[in-house]
Amino acid sequence: MDQHQATVATDDETTGLIDVEQAEAAIVEHYPRLVRLAYLILPPGIGRTRRVLAAHALAQRALPRNRGYGTGPDPHPDVELPWQRGTKGPGADTGYAYVRLRVLRLALRAARQRPWWQRPPALPQVFGLRLFPRSGGADELALEKALSELSGPGRAAYVLLELEQLDEHETRALLRSAGVADARDAVDEAESVPDPAGSRDESLLESAEFDPCSLQARPTDLVRRRQHLRAVLVAVVALVVCGTLLGMPGRGWGPSGAAAPSYARNPASERALDPDRLTRAAPDTWRTASRADFSSWPARGDRVRDTALLRRALAVWARPGGSVRVSATMGTQSGPPSGPPQLLFAGEVDQATVVLLYDGLRVARYAEASEGGAVALDFARLDAADAGTSTALVLSRTDGNVRYLTAPWVRHAWVRDLLHPAMAPRALRRTGDGVTDPVRTVPRLRPCRGWPALQFGSRLVADLGELAPARLTYGTPGAGVRDVAGRAARVSWARTGCRLTMMRARGVRSVNAWRFAAQALPEAGGHAAWLCTRADTWRGTGSKVLAQFQPWDTRRGRAGAVAAGADNSPACGPREPRVLAGVLWKARSGHWYLLAAGSRQVTGIVASGGVRGRSYGRGLTLPAKAGARADLRARLTNGDRLSPLH
Repeated sequence: MDQHQATVATDDETTGLIDVEQAEAAIVEHYPRLVRLAYLILPPGIGRTRRVLAAHALAQRALPRNRGYGTGPDPHPDVELPWQRGTKGPGADTGYAYVRLRVLRLALRAARQRPWWQRPPALPQVFGLRLFPRSGGADELALEKALSELSGPGRAAYVLLELEQLDEHETRALLRSAGVADARDAVDEAESVPDPAGSRDESLLESAEFDPCSLQARPTDLVRRRQHLRAVLVAVVALVVCGTLLGMPGRGWGPSGAAAPSYARNPASERALDPDRLTRAAPDTWRTASRADFSSWPARGDRVRDTALLRRALAVWARPGGSVRVSATMGTQSGPPSGPPQLLFAGEVDQATVVLLYDGLRVARYAEASEGGAVALDFARLDAADAGTSTALVLSRTDGNVRYLTAPWVRHAWVRDLLHPAMAPRALRRTGDGVTDPVRTVPRLRPCRGWPALQFGSRLVADLGELAPARLTYGTPGAGVRDVAGRAARVSWARTGCRLTMMRARGVRSVNAWRFAAQALPEAGGHAAWLCTRADTWRGTGSKVLAQFQPWDTRRGRAGAVAAGADNSPACGPREPRVLAGVLWKARSGHWYLLAAGSRQVTGIVASGGVRGRSYGRGLTLPAKAGARADLRARLTNGDRLSPLH
């Protein structure tokens, strides 16, 4: 088990995962202390003003980016949170211990001397002022000089010992977690600093000399700033004059709404902007087409003959103006169509006018407010679709509700809650054009409260915040993948649906859940299922794979623990339908175990490192200690070796 291991406890105690809201609360509560910590670790040679701004930037960047659990895109996902019990002061708070470790890592990284062009800009920025802490006395000056002679890890060790009041063992452990190669040398270097005079009540590091939150302000060089301002004004005037000369309008197609001025005179481009040349499929084309996809959708809506509206939509697609909000799914180009696109829909939807256009590769959604408001243009790559992945498109998102345009071959539509498999689905009403009633979206803050999915016949799709909902499937990659039907498939998805939040904004085409193993838990703890969830994208790359551990005694509807995850991996897919994963599991008695399981091709599993042992089968159960780390390897039926998912 590598750095992506998860830790699971049957008594709802999970270690190593910190909620982002808890981290934010810790930053707000202990912000002055975190900024002081970063300020003291940063090298004094960068200047006091830049050092102050950089310290604030590091403290603010300590907040993880994800909304759910864990460290998000942290380059060190194996965050350890020692000293949550027994430590006095702010360090006893789990959230503070987590953000303190992130600040320590960022500050040590910034303390390495790099060329100025490789350093990230300090945020927030302050223009026209120089900011620096208040000056201290002779003792503070002597301590500042002594710290400037230490290395970055040495300063960090000194700050943890003196400011955070950690002992040597805790300091070395925290430095190792922050990526310091030789923590013992750093502690020895810190202890070589002579004891400052200070006061008997608090460390000298608590003084105003080292407080980047209590600042003095002075102006920058006024003469040089005035010269720079004049140069900027001259450049702006020259840019405006050149832009005016280059953007002189010629003859156009007429009023184009929010479109920018025409950029070219090309016959093919002009034909693509002609609403009379739009492709329109016949109403019954989908019945005789060799392939059911978006190209067989007929043009629907009450404004499919509105030439002025279609001209505006095409013009904005070709050259969106500065007021147009343009968005595109990952890997989707937002350029103009190469020829006349196909019209899928044009009509009024929720106080907006919506036009859907398809060029064989992308779907473009043009929306303008009915009362002359903002204009939006959204793109999604939807090439090589089939009947299962072209069942619906999003028409509008308003007040947490979504309306869809369904495919012409959809006869019945329901809304089913993924997290409540025993609950009967409710019927979803549609207009004659296939426009659905509003469907409530998934709450972003609490996605595990419920996850509405659309059911079209036997097919199930879920909204992941993009123009096309993602198809959900269940079964062994390759020949065994099928629609989510039956009790086993729905129960597995009920404890997997919450993890769909990790697959938003990736251009997902389909998501498959696969139960690759089942395992008996030690100490008569019941059974657990191992699932692998794979999200494939429309562009073919950028897949997301999650291995999940789901004990049967987990409360109904609650997601299992993510044992491992990988991006751009062929694991759990048709190319490599095999997987190996492991977790640390805590029994009700308080004992810890290393659990691992592999797919049916696995004939044996070996654990080394912090936990040692082997099994001659698909499952492995070994006694372990809390926080232990193990390296897993499996042997396959053909003699090859399999590494765990990471």
